Amino acid sequence: MSVLETLQVPEGLSARVPAEERGAGRDDVRLLVSRGTAVSHHAFRELPKLLRAGDVLVVNTSATLPAAVTGRLGGDGACRGHTVVVHFSTRGDDGRWAVELRDPDGRGSTRPRPGGPAGAAVRLPGGSSLVLEGPVVPGGARLWWAGVQGDVPALLARYGRPIRYAYTDRDQPLAAYQTVFALPRADGAGSAEMPSAGRPFTAGMVAELVSRGVGFAPVTLHTGVASAEAHEPPYPERFEVPGSTARLVNAARAGGGRIVAVGTTAVRALESAAGSDGVVRAASGWTDLVVTPGRGVRVVDGLLTGLHEPRASHLLMLEALAGPQALARAYTEALGRLYLWHEFGDIHLILPNEEPYIPHC
Repeated sequence: MSVLETLQVPEGLSARVPAEERGAGRDDVRLLVSRGTAVSHHAFRELPKLLRAGDVLVVNTSATLPAAVTGRLGGDGACRGHTVVVHFSTRGDDGRWAVELRDPDGRGSTRPRPGGPAGAAVRLPGGSSLVLEGPVVPGGARLWWAGVQGDVPALLARYGRPIRYAYTDRDQPLAAYQTVFALPRADGAGSAEMPSAGRPFTAGMVAELVSRGVGFAPVTLHTGVASAEAHEPPYPERFEVPGSTARLVNAARAGGGRIVAVGTTAVRALESAAGSDGVVRAASGWTDLVVTPGRGVRVVDGLLTGLHEPRASHLLMLEALAGPQALARAYTEALGRLYLWHEFGDIHLILPNEEPYIPHC
């Protein structure tokens, strides 16, 4: 068992409301910076001073969907059935949707429930319905393929709300789950859950970074529902790395710039488009890539990300970038300094250990 797996995150360190409700704005969060095993503590607003001209930030442009809808499992006209919350995760090429069914917890959030059974029907608002067909992963219990009768994007737009979990205080408007980089798509595609590492960015910070010579390279990865916190690997997700981004990243690397991904989703997309030669090429489709210490990274030099649960599969990616000792040191510091976890929480910046460490005053 690794050191990280022995760490416990107290419930009080969950960010229960967005930063703008706790402080002065979206960027009013803290920034933990790792360079090797050296750690320093900053405000997120200091990010432009921590990057340098020629660096490129790779950002995910996927918009967050109102992917949670209340429905009725079973029953008929004489029997109301059992209330469930459907989390719409990912649309398959055949038109089916990967969904997760959860039980209301009585406090406005949800709790896990057993998946299935096959053939179970869920009645949805507006006359729509779905029928569970089978688990997305053979033997899995959480995500199931479902045939859906009705227009899902229209259903979500009218009746959906953002997915939220019990560690938050209350529902938030969809705008609270959109990043400054989000680009809504005409086909209604998007992410079941927010690519949250980009949330603290504001238009003003983007302008300042550009004025300092930091570039931005867009990718798209439509995230499904969050993986379980027990090293469950991410499910396949749709992604796109455009040719313009591939050229920008390759040119920056050739010129000595650092490639810093904003979020684990940006790492997954960009590394899916990178060959074994380290060259990024335009790519799109589905990716089942899992970045681990064994696989390593080919293109990404640094990462901006939130703080993950000690048993989350995302930590394998962070370990591939930073190494186990550096990651354990960073998380020990984060716990000791009472950093906040989850999508409304504080941010961790992992940079290469390539320059002298100067303590932050």
